[in-house]
Amino acid sequence: MAISDPIADMLTRVRNAARVRHDSVMAPSSKIKIAIAKILKDEGFIADYEVVKGKPQRMLKIHLRYDDKGVPLLNGLERVSKPGLKVYIQRREVPRVYGGLGIAVISTSKGIMTGQQARRQGIGGEVLCNVW
Repeated sequence: MAISDPIADMLTRVRNAARVRHDSVMAPSSKIKIAIAKILKDEGFIADYEVVKGKPQRMLKIHLRYDDKGVPLLNGLERVSKPGLKVYIQRREVPRVYGGLGIAVISTSKGIMTGQQARRQGIGGEVLCNVW
């Protein structure tokens, strides 16, 4: 079955796995999903990620992070730009998620980056998702 929004599918898998306290979650791999996972790792929301060779395609294995009480560090994921309604921002409109406690993942002409990085570089783009 074809998925109409693969990024939303990955975010939903990660959100559901964190809620039921799984150690890791698998999702079909793509360049954009790997870039999002890299940002989540760099910002400390997930422990690690790896690309696993499989048939019929490669899979992205995301290892989730929890604090010492077992509470997930990833509290929420929200898809902003959807296939039916793309959300683009200019450099002056880069959103702050939860007053700076969360991050916005933005697809720019210079690659996929956080909202803070886009603000520093003075570029806008498509808002993919918000993470807190």
